[in-house]
This record gives sequence, structure tokens and C-alpha cells, in this order.
Amino acid sequence: MQRAFLPFFLLMLVGGSTVARATALTVPATVKDTIVVRLPNRATLTLTVRDAAQLRQMKNYHLDSLTSRLASYIAQAETAAKTASTEQVTMEFYPDKDQPGKNLPEQVRITTHKKAANTNRVDVMLNKAFGVEVSTDEKGVKSYNTANAKTQEQRQAHRDSVRMKALDRKSVSTSLVLDLGLNAFVNQKQYYTASGQPEAVELRPEGSRYVNIGFITNARLFGKRSPVSFSIGPEFAFNNYMLNGNDKWVSANGRTDVVRETDSRRQFQKTKLATSSINVPLMLRLQLHDTHYKPTFILSAGGFAGYRLSAWTKLKYTTDGTTYKDKNHDTYNLENFQYGLQGTIGYRGLEFFGKYNMNSLFKTGAGPDTQVLSFGLRVFGID
Repeated sequence: MQRAFLPFFLLMLVGGSTVARATALTVPATVKDTIVVRLPNRATLTLTVRDAAQLRQMKNYHLDSLTSRLASYIAQAETAAKTASTEQVTMEFYPDKDQPGKNLPEQVRITTHKKAANTNRVDVMLNKAFGVEVSTDEKGVKSYNTANAKTQEQRQAHRDSVRMKALDRKSVSTSLVLDLGLNAFVNQKQYYTASGQPEAVELRPEGSRYVNIGFITNARLFGKRSPVSFSIGPEFAFNNYMLNGNDKWVSANGRTDVVRETDSRRQFQKTKLATSSINVPLMLRLQLHDTHYKPTFILSAGGFAGYRLSAWTKLKYTTDGTTYKDKNHDTYNLENFQYGLQGTIGYRGLEFFGKYNMNSLFKTGAGPDTQVLSFGLRVFGID
């Protein structure tokens, strides 16, 4: 067996500065037998087979007569690589068809790669079962290994297969989502305070934050690998509406108004109205994938309905150099039920959301007549 293989590897050793690397296909998990041959130039050859029977079959390939043919094949591959416009050239040869009846390997595939000096390599694959990985370090010392050597194409095919199987299994999946964004008042109509004065409610953008945590179930429509799914699930949303300047939220006499602080000594640092609610979105979701089954473009659109759980105001202010914090819970004449439209759009790991409340934030005649728009970034969605 060693006499049959040694000429082949000696050919690789005298190949000059070109590094030859033969890549084997996946070796089954039942591999048991390994043969290690140490060559005079400190190179090591490792041959791994499933069992002794496969080892005995190696003599059928007549590798002694194949070495001269491989020299010609490699020379052709190197010439093609030098003139190629790409960094990789793959050529296939069929010794068994050229000389039928001599039990030669049915296929020899040689891939050459353009690399920096002393790092060029040639991949040689015999049939689809046996291969050798030959590499040279900076000192010119070559090493050989036939165990677990895979081509880039094989590794990519394996990853594609894993993603495809995962995609097929997930006809129904549940995702944990986290949204972070801002709130804004839109479609705001003329607002009059309790004293009959017209007032425009202005929010402090950076303080009017929106946070949403949800558990969304996606059910695929139209069969396996369909890009269209139906999404539903509970979401818990927290909205802050922080006022500008020295205004504050006041609930009195069945109304909620924005009132300017009259005590000149009191300066507000924070004055916000906050709510928490539970919502249920109903959306159609489009999730596209590339040729390697990686998610790419995402688009979802639909509506939501929800119920307000609680509401409170929080004041942070200073008086004569002393800082105070007040927090009060109340209904603040807010609408209990809410409904609207929402959707997301994204590409790969980047996704944005938008949410529009179609009903007014406050009850009719009991507060500012305005609707809410929330928008921002979907920080993550875990399937």
C-alpha cells in the first residue's frame, strides 16, 4: 500500500514553490482506522479510512500509473490559473474514460487558487471518496492530511443544507421581539384649556420614549418555504409623553390639561405622562431568503388592538436648589381601548417599526384631541 502511494506524494513534494492541496469529501462519522507516514523532509501524511476493507480497495486505483498523469493535470491547472481573471479555477479530468478498462479513478478535480507568494495551493480530488490535503509553510515544509479536508463549495453546501432543513421545520415559530423608539402627537386639533385658552401640546422628542416587548407567533402560509406568514401574539407597550418647558399634566374636574407652572421658584426637569398597555397585533409577514437560505428582506403590515393597563405622571423639579420627585397614578381621562395600524420593514439584521393609533389618546372633550405615532428600531427578534 505504501509503495502505491509514495510516488504520488513524492510528485507533490518536488512541485517547487507551488503548494498542492488535495481535499477529501466528508468522511463518515464511523471512521476508525488511521495510517500516519512520516517522510524524510518532516512532512507527515495521514490517511483515514472507514475500515480495513476500504483500505484494501485503494490498490484498485493504480495510483503508481496515475502520478505521471497527475503531473500533466496539475501543469494544465497552474497554466489556466495564471491567465484566469478570477482567483480560483477548477478543472476536471476523467482518466477512466480516457483509458477504459484500466480501473483508473473516474474523476480528478483540480482547483488552483491565486494567493500571495509561498501560499499558492492546488486542490486535488480523486473521485468523490479519497483526497489529500497538501500545504507548505513559510519555510517550505510540506504537510499532508486526508482527514476531514473539505472544499469551500462543500462547506457552503453543508451550511445551506442545515439552513434549509431548519427552514422546513419551522412552519410555526415564536419570536421574542424588543422595540425601542419615540412617540409623537399627530393630527392634533385645536386644544383649549379649562380656562378657555388655546394651547398646543408640545412633546420633548428625546424624552417621549416607546418600549415594546412581544412574543409573536408566525404561522407560514401556502406550504413549506413559503415567504408569507401570519403573525399574532401579545405585546406589552410602554409610552412616555414628556412635555417641553415648564408645563405639566394636570387632571381635575373630569379633564386632563397641560398647565404652565405659576411658581417661578419651581423648575421642571421632567414632567411626563406614562401609560402601559397590552396589545395583540394581527399582521401578514413577508420574509425573503437568498440562495443560501439566509433571511434578507422583511416586510410586515397589519393592525392591532389593545387595552390600557395603567397610567401615571412623574414630576422631577427643583425648588430653591432642592430636587423633588412626585409620582401619581390616575386614569387621566385616557381611552381604555386602543386600535390602529402597525408594520415593520428591514433587511437582514436591521429592522424598523411604525405604529399608528387610529383613535384619540384621550376621551372626547376630556383632554387634548390628538393621536399617537410611535416609530423606531426593532432591536432584536429571536426565533
